[in-house]
Amino acid sequence: MGIELVELTPDRVVATMHVEGNTQPYGLLHGGASVVLAETIGSVAASINAGPGRFAVGTDINATHHRSVTQGTVTGVATPLHRGLTMGSYEVAIVDNGDRCICTARIACALIERDPGPTRQA
Repeated sequence: MGIELVELTPDRVVATMHVEGNTQPYGLLHGGASVVLAETIGSVAASINAGPGRFAVGTDINATHHRSVTQGTVTGVATPLHRGLTMGSYEVAIVDNGDRCICTARIACALIERDPGPTRQA
C-alpha cells in the first residue's frame, strides 16, 4: 500500500499514500485503499491513546467517498472523537494534493489489555 506515517501525536495522526499502485481497473484510487489508509491511521491513533499495556483492535469502520483521484498522493488525518477507557473512535479525513476531500471515515477501536503470556510455574 505504501502508507507512510508522517505525524504521530495523541491528538493527530497523519499519513500519506501514493495513488499509483492503489487503483481499481478504471485508474481511480480504489475505495478499499482509502479504507485501508483510514483504518491504519485510526488504529495507530487509538493505540497511541490506549495507554501502557493496552492496544487497539478495530471493531467498526465506515467511509464515504466524495470524489475520485487518479494520480499523486493522498493524505489522511485521524483525529479523536472519543477517547474512552475501553473504546475509542476517530474521524479520518483523506484529501488529495489540492486539499480536496476524497473520503471521510470513522473508525471505532476496542482498547484491550495485552496478555502477559503464559505463567511459568517453578
